[in-house]
Amino acid sequence: MTSRNITVAAVQMPSGDWDAAKNIARAEALIRQAAAQGAQLIVCPELFMLPYFCIDQNADHFALAQPFEGNPQLAHFAALAAELGVVLPVGFYERGGNATYNSVAVIDADGTILGRYRKTHIPDGPGYTEKYYFTPGDTGFMVWDTRFGRIGVGICWDQWYPETARSMALMGAEVLCFPTIIGSEPQDATLDSSGHWQRTMQGHAAANMVPLVAANRVGTETGKGSGVPGHAPLTSTLYGSSFIADHTGAKVQEANRMDETILLAQFDLDAIRRARQAFGFFRDRRPEMYGRLLTSDGQLRRS
Repeated sequence: MTSRNITVAAVQMPSGDWDAAKNIARAEALIRQAAAQGAQLIVCPELFMLPYFCIDQNADHFALAQPFEGNPQLAHFAALAAELGVVLPVGFYERGGNATYNSVAVIDADGTILGRYRKTHIPDGPGYTEKYYFTPGDTGFMVWDTRFGRIGVGICWDQWYPETARSMALMGAEVLCFPTIIGSEPQDATLDSSGHWQRTMQGHAAANMVPLVAANRVGTETGKGSGVPGHAPLTSTLYGSSFIADHTGAKVQEANRMDETILLAQFDLDAIRRARQAFGFFRDRRPEMYGRLLTSDGQLRRS
């Protein structure tokens, strides 16, 4: 029987410096460390080149967005991917015409930028005011054939939706990647979603029988405020807890809540494919029965 191994890495790191060059340098150092340890696919947190500016609403932050084409930051990581021979999903704040998006560019191990995915599900709540900054993505869910396997990438809030993972699995994703920013809730200091967050994605891995890599930030970040008198900037503490799950949903690697960390795991993609086919999940699907998933209220309507 054939064997096709891939070594994946989740990079957990802080990115709270308003000097993007410092965040980029930190990420590069960690990517180099992961590659030196044998990683072939390396996932960093969401928007890792910037602080999490969505903590509060400040129109000045729209100036941080950059176009996909000719983006010097993406070119930097493309050169790094080619040098190290690794696959890099790279999160960036994208400007497209008059719209701005939360995006990931997928860079193959030869430095080719294969394309970009724009975040589909955009959250809105205290400390996570993303609807102010991001237009909902229009790319649809995507997968990419890379040197080491076919990967699917969702971004943070996407990871809570089973439709995200199932769509990528149906397109043949062999590894699911979820770069993330998540932590404390300013409106309720007692709310800790870390366990719920992990279990949701473990379920995606188990239900689709596909390994999964989730990379979150650590550290405490403070926004710049809205500029409105009396409105103090909000502060968020990111809770880390990055992890890698196997195709049964079991966590095989997990980081703590505070430390910069590199997690690594190896999977035999051919062996997992055989197990997935034998289990019958996809054979026994009944797509014609799932029409309610195309509605918002669960009600089927006759034309």
